[in-house]
Amino acid sequence: MPDVFLPMKRLLYLLIFILFLGSCSEYQKVVREDDVAAKYKMAEELYKEGRYKKALRLFEQIVPQYRGKPQAERIMYYYADTYYQLEDYYLSGYQFDRFTKSYPRSDKKEEAAFKGARSYYFLSPRSSLDQEETTQAIEKLQTYINAYPESENLKEANAMVAELREKKEKKAYEVAKQYHHRRDYKVAISAFDNYLVDYPGSIFREKVLYYKLESEYLLAIGSYESLVKERLETAQGFYSNYKKYYKEGEYTQKAEEIAEDIKVRLEQIN
Repeated sequence: MPDVFLPMKRLLYLLIFILFLGSCSEYQKVVREDDVAAKYKMAEELYKEGRYKKALRLFEQIVPQYRGKPQAERIMYYYADTYYQLEDYYLSGYQFDRFTKSYPRSDKKEEAAFKGARSYYFLSPRSSLDQEETTQAIEKLQTYINAYPESENLKEANAMVAELREKKEKKAYEVAKQYHHRRDYKVAISAFDNYLVDYPGSIFREKVLYYKLESEYLLAIGSYESLVKERLETAQGFYSNYKKYYKEGEYTQKAEEIAEDIKVRLEQIN
């Protein structure tokens, strides 16, 4: 049986296609012309519809034209948020920073500050890479937390800070451990010492204390005879420090095996 509604469906699709072409041609017309007010009107409409790429093209054209005018605050927020919605976090972070500095009394200041800080959070690379942007993200988020301690975004902001700090801790731990694996034990011990100062409550603290002990132990047994005793005694002290905090830790058995060998070697020397 033939579909009696088929001609009507085709007509409907044709009308939709014509409307689409009309809207596209209208957009191109506004883009090409010099009517700033028309660009502003269409940019705001497109932004509210979630058509951010098209909105951005118009905002880029009108932002310089409205600088210093009453509409500038509204446009600058939309402009920054358009980058944010498009996940261009370099530019959204930068534009939200400009917004909060330019409009310190704006009703949108807190929202802009949070989205700006969140933009920097998204720019933080994986832990194996340089963590300069992670440090910057922590600073931005901490500034937001300090400025808005009662914010509804506080829980999320604190969670992001905790995640970023753990990422930095992991990077620093991996750098120190690399020295250990390369058998550069003196540098490894120094790196582990610095780590404990910088991150006293780190989740990697047990690993650091153990590898610091192992580094000193391996350094001692590979040293000139005149240095062995002193370094074994230093390693023995590192073991005592590890055991003080981790009586039944992940590395306790390995640490005890090292401690037993240190004891035997010192007895032989004495």
